[in-house]
Amino acid sequence: MPGAAKPLRRELGLRDLVLAQVLCVVGSTWVGVAAELGAANGFFWLAAIALYYLPLAAVVIHLNQRLPLEGGLYQWAKAGFGQTGGFFIAWNLWVYAVICTAAIVFTVPTDIGYMAGPAGAWIPSSKPATLAITGTVVAGIAWIGIRGLGAGKWLHNAGSVMILLAYVILLPLPLWGLATHRLLAWHPFAWKLPSANWYSLAVFGQMTTGALSGFEYVAILAGESRDPARNIGNSVRISAPVIALMFVLGTSSVFAFSGGGPIDLIGPIPQTFRRAFGNHGPASVLAPLFIVLLAARSIASASLLFTGLTRLPMTAGWDHVVPAWFARLDPRRKTPVNSIVFVATLVMLIIFASMLGVREQEANQVLTAASIAHYSIAYLALFALPLFGAARLRSSLPPWLKWTAALGLASSAIAFLIALYPIVTVVSRTAFAAKIALTVLAANALGALVYFPARRTAAAPAAVLSSVFRRR
Repeated sequence: MPGAAKPLRRELGLRDLVLAQVLCVVGSTWVGVAAELGAANGFFWLAAIALYYLPLAAVVIHLNQRLPLEGGLYQWAKAGFGQTGGFFIAWNLWVYAVICTAAIVFTVPTDIGYMAGPAGAWIPSSKPATLAITGTVVAGIAWIGIRGLGAGKWLHNAGSVMILLAYVILLPLPLWGLATHRLLAWHPFAWKLPSANWYSLAVFGQMTTGALSGFEYVAILAGESRDPARNIGNSVRISAPVIALMFVLGTSSVFAFSGGGPIDLIGPIPQTFRRAFGNHGPASVLAPLFIVLLAARSIASASLLFTGLTRLPMTAGWDHVVPAWFARLDPRRKTPVNSIVFVATLVMLIIFASMLGVREQEANQVLTAASIAHYSIAYLALFALPLFGAARLRSSLPPWLKWTAALGLASSAIAFLIALYPIVTVVSRTAFAAKIALTVLAANALGALVYFPARRTAAAPAAVLSSVFRRR
């Protein structure tokens, strides 16, 4: 680690890392996005898995084996593209994580609305209620963050188990629908060639960089993991096939109960539970019980993302490229308390800003698309590292890994370019695209204002990285 780094508690074992991968990658919204493609969703899932998901797993395993350091992609990009390149790649990853945390927390009011049934329909569309609920959630995960991963990992593990249970219920739900005559037919592996249009391409972009991403994020916590070079790679190998099946079969269930009607892109699984069990009768009591699993997962997932995004400023602070205030650790718990408070405040500001002048579905899509645009920039760099990074990262690479990285690079480029296209009805497509573009430009301009003044007085960390490669 950089010379200014302080010792961190290694709280995470292989089990924790596997569950963290599931929690980080599997969301409750993406099966609704994919179901919007209708019977073509199977084609898109297979394409996204082949062109993006498997390349991501392979590249992350390779890079983590070479540099199993706290900060993950920040450390890899710094080794491959230098300090400036590393900072801006990590900056976009950090901005993504802040926006994505806000987007995940934003789903909690919708989950609560579905729990309450028709009487709770007003909750997600009420700005005061949404701000009160999301504010409480953010305050809670900040408190857990300050206590550290010794406490946080139990919340993360519990959330991962909750999302696994929710999908265990969701996947066979069409069988319940057939038995109760709520469904007339079910095709578990829907297969249809997609329509060639901008909408389909926009959904594909969200299914790649949005749905199937996240393996590299857990590597941010390498310095708080036991035997990270081995365990983080194994966590990817173990979780990858499980996650793929959850997405493909989960989409099938959501699509089966959509009946050609509108799909709630904020809460597609709670919506499916309500359609399956109804709002009246004995079975209706099951829906809110199952939706609790999704709300708990949302809180735990936001907490995991929150943990990672508070570590990026900390590691950048070790390199003196952001104020040292961000790297200051609690003397007892060894957590970056200043970074935690700052990020919690920023998340709430983003949630508030996203709601100005629009309804909740468009606000959610603004958050989602903006996060995907920033994440795509980070992924363009991630997949470029085995192809164009420093020779010490590219040494002894098998040819197949380079081709694999090239596929991931192309998929990330598509996701980045198409992020400006909305997949829901919006007040103005031009305004929607402008919000996303201005967010990306403004965020990177802010990054430049943070980085370059600090960089002029920073000590170069190249010697430290060179010593890491020599030891390996």
